[in-house]
Amino acid sequence: MGYMMGRQKKENLKPLAISKIERPGLHFVGHVSGLALKVTKSGSRSWILRISIAGKRRDIGLGPFPATPFQVAKEEALNKHYEVRNGKNPIDERKKAQVALKVEEASFITFREAAEQYISKHKHGWKNETHAKQWPSSLEKHAYPIIGNLNTKDIALDHILKIIEPIWITRTETASRVRSRIEAILDWAKVRGARTGENPARWKGNLDTILPARGKVKKVKHHKAMDYDDIALFVPELAKREGNSIRALELCIYTACRSGEARKAVWSEFDLEKGIWTIPADRMKGGKEHRVPLHPKVIRILKKQPRLNTTDLIFPSKNGTPLSSMALLQILRRMEKDCTVHGFRSTFRDWAGETTAFPREVIEHALAHKLKDKTEAAYARGDLFLKRQQVMNAWTEFLSNPQPKPDLENIIPISNVA
Repeated sequence: MGYMMGRQKKENLKPLAISKIERPGLHFVGHVSGLALKVTKSGSRSWILRISIAGKRRDIGLGPFPATPFQVAKEEALNKHYEVRNGKNPIDERKKAQVALKVEEASFITFREAAEQYISKHKHGWKNETHAKQWPSSLEKHAYPIIGNLNTKDIALDHILKIIEPIWITRTETASRVRSRIEAILDWAKVRGARTGENPARWKGNLDTILPARGKVKKVKHHKAMDYDDIALFVPELAKREGNSIRALELCIYTACRSGEARKAVWSEFDLEKGIWTIPADRMKGGKEHRVPLHPKVIRILKKQPRLNTTDLIFPSKNGTPLSSMALLQILRRMEKDCTVHGFRSTFRDWAGETTAFPREVIEHALAHKLKDKTEAAYARGDLFLKRQQVMNAWTEFLSNPQPKPDLENIIPISNVA
């Protein structure tokens, strides 16, 4: 039997009578013009409002019955009539609302999901393995318990402060890094359309008005460095030992390079005949290719290293992978030296600045530092290789000819000399 398409019944059916309607079809129940109960052949029932919009007959669903009670359907039908009388199209409005809901659902992403996607996209550009591991671990410990399951668009300043404030004074460096990581992730989410407005984790003009500056809370802790008067005595002691970690540490000291640059060095980067080590941009902290001049002594050290068929690494670990940063640090600990591997770069810098007349920009280039002075950097467009070669030769000669530290306590003042 088809739906009843005739005129609406004039009588107003009572709720009990409505609940007993089971015959398939469209049953107008009165009370509101066009309000009807639709019954399908399968027995399901729902509310329908038949109404004229812009001269066209339209049917608007008002919800299932009995989940949607008669009184609710009646009020909703009255609202639809009111909207039509005021020039609105309830069907178009509903479609717009559905589209908006779909857009919102599509853009919904929790902070944890955003962080995981951000890390996945960016980790290939991170040169430091430790740095790549610290990102997820720091967020897991400090951020996820508070905002991990929140929609990124709902994260506000209060959430950030709840994460950062408890550790800002006691663990300032960690707090600063976590804040910076959250800021980057929320910026990424904004670009992807998952949130709008200002970033609540930004520092300038935001958190800096609430929290004390990092420099005022805790002084920056520099890498411990060996005194340059002591290193010339340490290097011969190091040369007596064997092992890839030892040789990698020697390369760090003689070339003033970073630990990772030496540990991951491969034979294809070296031209031992010309005495040049070319470190590619993707292995440099500054992202720029760096040529390192090699002293003949360094070349001799490298030539003694066996070349393996299984790897191009010069200093592989036992399993053929690059040495870990701890491998080099453990050498210093076993030799009871209170310094870090990175500290040898500071030792070189102190020696060059205090005992030689080499220009500052040449020394900074030797360390592959980016010149802070923009004017100075603009003139120093080359890599000053020949001048750096002189610096590194002087450094190697200094390390190769250790001199005992002078006994300053027994020096006679000039004024006392007859």
